[in-house]
Amino acid sequence: MRLNAVLLIFCSSVIYGCGGNNNTKTPSITNKHEENRINFVNIKAKYALTDELIIQIEALEGVPIDSVQYSINDKPLSTGLVHDIVQYSLKNEKFGKQVLKAKVYRKSEIEDVAVNFDILPSEVPSKLSYQVINIYPHDIKAFTQGLEFYKDNLVESTGNGTTVSDKHGISSVRIVNPKTGQVLKIAELDETIFGEGATVLNNKLYQLTYKNNEAYVYDVNTLKRIGRFPYFQNMEGWGLTNDGTNLYMTDGSEKIYTIDPNNFNRSNEITVASDEGLVTGTNEMEWVKGKIYANFFMTNMIGIIEPKTGTIEAVLDLSELRQKVTQHIDLDVLNGIAYNKKSDTFFITGKNWDKIFEIKIVNEIL
Repeated sequence: MRLNAVLLIFCSSVIYGCGGNNNTKTPSITNKHEENRINFVNIKAKYALTDELIIQIEALEGVPIDSVQYSINDKPLSTGLVHDIVQYSLKNEKFGKQVLKAKVYRKSEIEDVAVNFDILPSEVPSKLSYQVINIYPHDIKAFTQGLEFYKDNLVESTGNGTTVSDKHGISSVRIVNPKTGQVLKIAELDETIFGEGATVLNNKLYQLTYKNNEAYVYDVNTLKRIGRFPYFQNMEGWGLTNDGTNLYMTDGSEKIYTIDPNNFNRSNEITVASDEGLVTGTNEMEWVKGKIYANFFMTNMIGIIEPKTGTIEAVLDLSELRQKVTQHIDLDVLNGIAYNKKSDTFFITGKNWDKIFEIKIVNEIL
């Protein structure tokens, strides 16, 4: 399906904060004049959203400057003199690469100077642990793409991904008894469509498609399809959840998009990041107590994401659960997270797993 080498970095260093960024590292500076007669002063390579950027340029002796116009990510900041110091709060920026520019006016000439730096979370994600409460049966042929509780049953979305044995399943949405694994109701998709993440909001079941650039809407009680929405841009569909008002969607990048459930338009987006860098591959998601619990493509890990900023606050390694299911040629990674409000537990499964694990997370971030 999707090959993403960035997730190898995620497993080894990004999510656990190994290696470390050096805040005194020289940031990338560009100046169209080879002499570098004008430069930024003391810009670090890494900042946090809570930081204030102190902006000032310096010029070589004998280089006259009339005024300077600063901008960040092409947003104008202020105009001043060469010795003026500009303070700018980073709290409203998003994680990732930032471009700070200075347009320097000197008599009849204009000189452009730019410097790149990163904004990343300042804290290393904490590591959580868990206890297995119960183990229940799960359809071993279900290539799980989404899992969520609706009333006392599970809503599950499956895909038709190619397995090692070259078998193709059938994409579907289904209602499942969480304790017996019995499929109570099912709606199958055309064999050409790869079903992806799903979530229930206002008695409507929303399901993404991987490559078809559209989402399907079902009556959750009958699984009758009642609508469809094109995506707001040409993109892949990966994970889907909701906060009771809005949908949250991923596409395999470092972004999580806030989606209007009435028209599937994007209203906002965040960038997922740890203290070490941006994190791609956010996949199946679950909204729990104001946080997004998400697993990451090709891993058996869950990250707890702060939905206003994209900060990964904590991680949970569930690799041992995969070892407890029946080992077979088509076994794949964890890809189902469902939170049970009544028991305050999580139901966890994966692609072609024959078990669902009910677990309790220890030292949960609240």
